[in-house]
Amino acid sequence: MVSQEVKLLGFWASPFSNRVEWALKLKGVDYEYIEEDIFNKSSRLLELNPVHKRVPVLVHDGKVMAESFILLEYIDETWKQDQLLLPQDPYERSKARFWARVAEEKLLEYSFGAMISHGENKEKALKSAIEVAEKIEEEMKGNNKKFLGGESIGYLDLALGWIAHWLPIWEEVGSMQIVDPSQFPATTAWSKRFLDHPVIKQNLPPRDKMLVYFHERKKILGGSG
Repeated sequence: MVSQEVKLLGFWASPFSNRVEWALKLKGVDYEYIEEDIFNKSSRLLELNPVHKRVPVLVHDGKVMAESFILLEYIDETWKQDQLLLPQDPYERSKARFWARVAEEKLLEYSFGAMISHGENKEKALKSAIEVAEKIEEEMKGNNKKFLGGESIGYLDLALGWIAHWLPIWEEVGSMQIVDPSQFPATTAWSKRFLDHPVIKQNLPPRDKMLVYFHERKKILGGSG
């Protein structure tokens, strides 16, 4: 029996710590959530994650781990009850990891960059974001299951979950559109199914609060014009 002494350090608006929370809840793991102020980092966070100094951080029986994708795999391998998050087939598993990285390192970076920038920089970031979103759309179209993980939410669904909730907020804050429902039917349909899942639906940061937060981030990071 796996010990349930688990703590998660996170930040309410972070898609990275939210995906780890979703995984813990899907697995039915009891844990203590500790909210961190990422703009005034606590000595606890700096001590637990001295390398990256950021959330999420998972503590399980005194063992400390960081980086959300690593944490998803650890949770999956440690709590094997109920559903497994990663595909069992090695090829499918490698594909899930690949698309998770593509979305994180390209779509997320370009989308956030487009939200906070202006003029030519915004146009470049927006164009790059749409190009990556188109590739993800093609991958989604090839999936005939309810979720990317099959009939239940899996690793790739959690990795891409920010597209369903965070991206529309960034689009609104940045006065832009990346995922046009008419051009991205598969992504749009998947997003709806993902957000309608009871565990996800009950554990999303409030949209109105997120809008205020990201408007503020845009002002600070991008200036007014």
